[in-house]
Amino acid sequence: MKVLFIQVGGTIDKDYPKLNKGYAFEIGEPAISRILERNLLGFEYEIVSLMKKDSLDMTDQDRSEIRDYCLKSDCSKIVITHGSDTLVETAKVIGQIKGKTIVLTAAYRPERFSNSDADFNVGVAVGALNNILEGTFIAMNGLQIHPDQCYKNEKTGRFEQV
Repeated sequence: MKVLFIQVGGTIDKDYPKLNKGYAFEIGEPAISRILERNLLGFEYEIVSLMKKDSLDMTDQDRSEIRDYCLKSDCSKIVITHGSDTLVETAKVIGQIKGKTIVLTAAYRPERFSNSDADFNVGVAVGALNNILEGTFIAMNGLQIHPDQCYKNEKTGRFEQV
């Protein structure tokens, strides 16, 4: 199995600012690189940094660009790292692409933090690739859910099934 990992931004990739006196985080290099390096993998992979945007700044044009990239890719197994706030919206725009399994995931805390959920969520996403033949899904909170059947609960922050 070969997996294409696509970075589009979000908390998972946030890093401390490189400038002095900076308060806001910036989106750095793909966190997926560090996550994969820490593990003994039984598959090949490629990592592409398509964009570095907070998901609240995602536009319909950005979502179309992500979908087009997935369509054009030779890989049939794709994991997209994204921000959690608009993860469902992007997954719905990507929709069902014949012959491809696409899983979007995120993290509530940056991968750089010791208490981050990034590794766990990426693991669930890769596991989902092994269990789903085709379609676009979300892997968060230990669940793999179809985007039409989930939402992010504003009170708990968790993704839940409808």
